[in-house]
Amino acid sequence: MGNELVINTTSHETRIALIENGTIAELYVERSRVKGIIGNIYKGRVVRVLPGMQAAFVDIGLEKAAFLYVADVFDAMDEYDSYIEGEQGDEPMPHPLHPIEELLQEGQELLVQISKEPIGTKGARITAHISLPGRHLVYMPTVDHVGISRRIEDEAERERLKEIVDRIKPVGGGFIVRTVSDGKSEEDLVADLHYLTKLWDEIAKKKDKAGAPTLIHSDLDVTQKVVRDILTESVERIVVDSKPEYDKIVQFISTFMPKMKYSIELYDEEEPIFDHFGLEVEISRALGRKVWLKSGGYIIIEQTEALTAIDVNTGRYVGKHNLEDTILKTNLEAVKEIAYQLRLRNLGGIIIIDFIDMEKEVNREKVYGALEEALKSDKSKTNILKISELGLVEMTRKRVRESLGRMMCEPCPYCEGRGYVKSKISVCHEIFRELRREMLDIRGTKVMLTVHPQVADLLYDEERRGLEELEKNFKKRITVRAKPGFHQEQFEVAVS
Repeated sequence: MGNELVINTTSHETRIALIENGTIAELYVERSRVKGIIGNIYKGRVVRVLPGMQAAFVDIGLEKAAFLYVADVFDAMDEYDSYIEGEQGDEPMPHPLHPIEELLQEGQELLVQISKEPIGTKGARITAHISLPGRHLVYMPTVDHVGISRRIEDEAERERLKEIVDRIKPVGGGFIVRTVSDGKSEEDLVADLHYLTKLWDEIAKKKDKAGAPTLIHSDLDVTQKVVRDILTESVERIVVDSKPEYDKIVQFISTFMPKMKYSIELYDEEEPIFDHFGLEVEISRALGRKVWLKSGGYIIIEQTEALTAIDVNTGRYVGKHNLEDTILKTNLEAVKEIAYQLRLRNLGGIIIIDFIDMEKEVNREKVYGALEEALKSDKSKTNILKISELGLVEMTRKRVRESLGRMMCEPCPYCEGRGYVKSKISVCHEIFRELRREMLDIRGTKVMLTVHPQVADLLYDEERRGLEELEKNFKKRITVRAKPGFHQEQFEVAVS
């Protein structure tokens, strides 16, 4: 079964699902109130330089100042000696010869680009190494370098593409040749190069005229960006439920990818398009913490501010032969589901996977190899360490935008994001301690205690003895009043 792009567009939201082999593999969401800003270029003003962190904060006009690390500061006097070849997003990594305080001063204006959206409590991450992605090439106007996507493995093809780009590129600028360029003609590359260099000229002119902070260039909207970056020969069909969006996609492809062979359909059935393709159920599943495996085992996914922890359990699966065999099969099944969930949920940063402990080294190697293989289809850069004797795998996955859970959910206002509340018994005992403190200063003979209804039930029943002891010791009458609107941990003590 070929891959498909399913696009749902309304006035307030656009959702794009990449379906691989009949299953949703990636989901992109952009809301009209919160537009994606990755790739946007701003003229910013340095507001603070931090020598101790070798970084600076730059005002680019957003709610929070953006973070600029020293390695992301461009200085024409520096020479860069280390590059990483890869797809768009794996920009050249410079080794600066000067500390941040020699490169930037407070009040200085400079051109920067969003490399990571604001995530959690952190502001946007920015870079002064501008990169402009096209269909076949990524243009880097500040770096004189030509790189080839690591996903193009044929050495002869790599040499052919490098020779073409070396010959046609402007002096001083650099390019990364994207995976989709594999087998493409010089004409295709030249068309992309002309478009990108012209775009950079327009950005440079606008920068000279604009004050800071201001937006200089907006990247494409989510639909155009996904079509540009994901639409390959493996995608057989695009299905979209909006006529304006349909027309826009057709125009975009005919302009920038005229040789692309594809099928695009306008969906006009009454049933919502994501329901028709069975995607809503998968999206809801991707927001849960527990994911069941077909064998009866399951994985638990917990996302924190610093890292994501994934725990593998045998659950209902008891196996057929022996314990080690059961554990191996569960771990191998979990590997495929974990790789799938990382892409679908867009989980990034530090990830710790707690596989079920395996005694045999050969089994640990099998699971590690399976994880490496499963992550090969992931476009985001990953780095995996060997499985420890405790069964733990430490890995990183490049994160440039919020995860699906963080984007579609918010911390529970009831538990304040903890994921739990104090038990009703704990609240009762806390009330007893508070009453002992308050009783010493209460002059009246009656005390009104207002609590959550379920806590009130417990105080009238199992914990009644605690109230009676307080009444006897302090010679005061305690009346319990239930208030439905109270938080389970909330209570009030008042003299009546």
